[in-house]
Amino acid sequence: MSSNTLSAVLEKQIHRLGLNDFPCGYGSWRKTKDSTEGAETEETDALLDLLSCPHSPWMYDESWSPQAPALRQLAVLTPERLRTDFIYNYFTTLRIMDKGVSVIDNGLLKFSKLKELVLSANSISEIPAENLPSTLKILELRANWLSALNSLTSHPPPRLHYLGLGSNSLGSHDDVSNLTGRHWPQLVCLDLSDCEFQDQQALLNALSTLPCLRTLVLEGNPFTLASCYPGFTVDSLPQLSCLDASWISPEERHCYRGFARMSDLTVDWASATVSVGRMRGIPDPLMSVHETSPDFPVVTYSYFITYEFLSHQIPVKLKVDSEPNFDAAAAANVTEDGSSVSIHSTSKLTWSDCMDFGDTQTYTVSDLGGFKRFLNQGLYLRIEEEKVLSWPAVSEDITMAKPSRTVKDKKGVKGKESPIKSGSTKDKPKDKKKKSVPELVQDNPIRRILGSVHVPLQNLVKRSQKVNVLCDFGALHTETEVEATPTLEKDLRKKVKEDKKKEDKESKRRGGSGKGKGSKEGKMDVLTDNSVSVQLEPVTVELSVELEKWQSASEARQLLLPHQNSKSKQPVITS
Repeated sequence: MSSNTLSAVLEKQIHRLGLNDFPCGYGSWRKTKDSTEGAETEETDALLDLLSCPHSPWMYDESWSPQAPALRQLAVLTPERLRTDFIYNYFTTLRIMDKGVSVIDNGLLKFSKLKELVLSANSISEIPAENLPSTLKILELRANWLSALNSLTSHPPPRLHYLGLGSNSLGSHDDVSNLTGRHWPQLVCLDLSDCEFQDQQALLNALSTLPCLRTLVLEGNPFTLASCYPGFTVDSLPQLSCLDASWISPEERHCYRGFARMSDLTVDWASATVSVGRMRGIPDPLMSVHETSPDFPVVTYSYFITYEFLSHQIPVKLKVDSEPNFDAAAAANVTEDGSSVSIHSTSKLTWSDCMDFGDTQTYTVSDLGGFKRFLNQGLYLRIEEEKVLSWPAVSEDITMAKPSRTVKDKKGVKGKESPIKSGSTKDKPKDKKKKSVPELVQDNPIRRILGSVHVPLQNLVKRSQKVNVLCDFGALHTETEVEATPTLEKDLRKKVKEDKKKEDKESKRRGGSGKGKGSKEGKMDVLTDNSVSVQLEPVTVELSVELEKWQSASEARQLLLPHQNSKSKQPVITS
């Protein structure tokens, strides 16, 4: 791929200003003292209007530099001043964004009075410091392909006040060592958002050497997911005034006081709590069961929620006295980047209009980089249905009682009274024995996924501490509904035929009058009565995911004590 140099892009932008073309520069269109009468010339004010009028064809895009419109006006008023050196020295701000720039060449040194350079959303992978003007005070390099800062810190601009490095693949130990006061003695504002810094302690040690640092942006880095952020950062950088676009109040600084002095503080792990609440909208699986259905098998339905969550430690139940539902075997799943994933299932509930799972799981994660990638991808929440068939246990009593429920015996009841129902005292004990509840044997459960929904969690990587979502699965159909649909249609067609026969018989008795009309109306009535469709409400599940954030040093000490104790007793699964 051919390189696109910065100086080439700048030359194109300057050329598009048309400094030597109408209405700028010298030309026959300019009205001067030496202009001949009758020549088509324009007044200077009219030429200036052509530069700024919104509907003028000479109105160009000048957003790439605040000096561009002023330079065009100079080209109308005093074109004799527009020499090449003057043009380059006139620019103090250049904003070249999303122009495919891949190389910062030495052509940039022509702009000897440049103070602000914005090169966001380009393809720059290296910043040769020797090609940057020493007058620079603002350098914005957000969303490029930077993976190292060695070339930038070899001869950095000495007067730089603002450095924007967000959304780049930075985060190595070398990058941390290049962010010290030795390289940036006058740096006031530093943007490192959405990078890959994971070692919070090492980064803060380096940033604490920046004597003029007042504004810092760190959100989007893996270590900002840790429970000790932002408390540890605020207390480690006492000179800081603004963190992540929020002013640090005296009250906040007081609450976080003591974080930096906690020698046993673990800064490289995060804690997230996932809560599954109420589920509504599941249709009753037994509403379509007919009364004439056989007694066996006995069918029971239960419902539960499953999801996957990144974890490097077995999740700790907040409700200690409740039965754990975590499947340890499921924790063997591994993602593409090598991080372990826990598959969690809530408790199983029988059907009701509103099923409240009340399930809360806390996950402790040590791989903060993997945790950031997981949150950016989001999780999938699934509703699962479990169907269990239960049959009578094999015994002589059940075998003798079974023929009483056959179709043949049911037909015999209509013509002749069954001896079982005769009411003799001799048969009464047998009736009691047959009516007793038999012992049931369950088949293996049959599980199926009713629906799945993606839950985005990117907000947790940014400033949000908690995400509350009402997951909408749409209208779901249970197994019995699907099976009942053809039966209902069959019954409907059968009823229409029977009603049509009745109408035909009645019309023959009346001598055939109104045959067609009556049968047609009867058919229409039946279709109208039976074609009323039931609108299913959407199935919804309440879900919340919350990151644990320590609000004060005292809170951190209280929460760390049980964690340190459990750590010494139980090994932690880490990558």
